Amino acid sequence: MKRVMLAAALTLAMAAPGLAQEHDASHGAMMSDSAATTAYKDANMRMHADMEIEYSGDADVDFIRNMIPHHQGAVEMARIVLEHGTDPEVKALAEAVIAAQEEEIAWMQAWLAKKGM
Repeated sequence: MKRVMLAAALTLAMAAPGLAQEHDASHGAMMSDSAATTAYKDANMRMHADMEIEYSGDADVDFIRNMIPHHQGAVEMARIVLEHGTDPEVKALAEAVIAAQEEEIAWMQAWLAKKGM
């Protein structure tokens, strides 16, 4: 549970700088966007699109179905910082996020499979 909370906090912390940046209504690239910024924006758009699930009315199932793409988004953001980042501590954090989120994704996929979903 502690690892889940840490991973969630880290995911939010990684996303927070992007929330503070100004961008146009279409979420398009600005002239000043770096390759990393463009990659983060693309990952964010994919994650949100993938979270648009068909709700079942089962709170547990709907939570898991939403959390899988949410975690996949965290993995994708971590991979972006591994590719574009320079700070060794941030890269180590990104590696830890990938490991934790992939483990949780596997658990959630197995849970859905046990439910026949």
